Amino acid sequence: MSERLLTAEAVHTRLLAHADPAQLPAVRKRLAPTEVAIGMRMRDLFDTAKAATGMPLPEVERLMDLEAYEARMAAFCVLDFKARRMRGDRELHDLYLRRHDAISTWDMVDRAAPRVVGGHVTGGPYAVLHELAAAEDPLRRRTAVTAPLYFVMSGTDADCAEGFALCAGLHADPEPVVTNAVGIYLKHAGHRDRDALEDFLGKYAEAMRRPSLRLAVEKLPPADRQRWLG
Repeated sequence: MSERLLTAEAVHTRLLAHADPAQLPAVRKRLAPTEVAIGMRMRDLFDTAKAATGMPLPEVERLMDLEAYEARMAAFCVLDFKARRMRGDRELHDLYLRRHDAISTWDMVDRAAPRVVGGHVTGGPYAVLHELAAAEDPLRRRTAVTAPLYFVMSGTDADCAEGFALCAGLHADPEPVVTNAVGIYLKHAGHRDRDALEDFLGKYAEAMRRPSLRLAVEKLPPADRQRWLG
């Protein structure tokens, strides 16, 4: 841990030091047209966030208040790195949910939701995930089916079944940012429980978006993939 990276200002300054105009076009592809971006290699962003793992949570929240995508992404990376050390920590979970408004891209969700949210709700209750699944914001719905990826890694069969249930509710969501996350969960959970995946696909495959279905069957043997893809 770098003692010099314990404030939002210090982390932001470090991020700015890594600014690379050549990286800006790639970064902008995932952002809204008016969203502010620094433009930098993601490896430099991750390394900066990892070095700031020890920063106090109020400073992490200050980082979430900054305009630049990279500053907010770094904040959610810090939460993820903290969660690796403090498994199931409620404060991390609560900050993520309270400041979901700072999440503007799918990769912020994917970086932090599994360990920060999923790690906390493993074993239940799961009500917060169902609340997220019913939210108007597509990125909150993505959190609902991305957080359960932690169940696949470290949860029980009951945890994984809850993930399948959340996917059942969102398999035909109108937003690809949600249905792609459904496919990702099914891919990994189905590798753990093939029978559960087959049962899910038997009920919902016909209504799933094609990209989501392709993701869901990615780990199946070629003949079985073709059977579901037609």
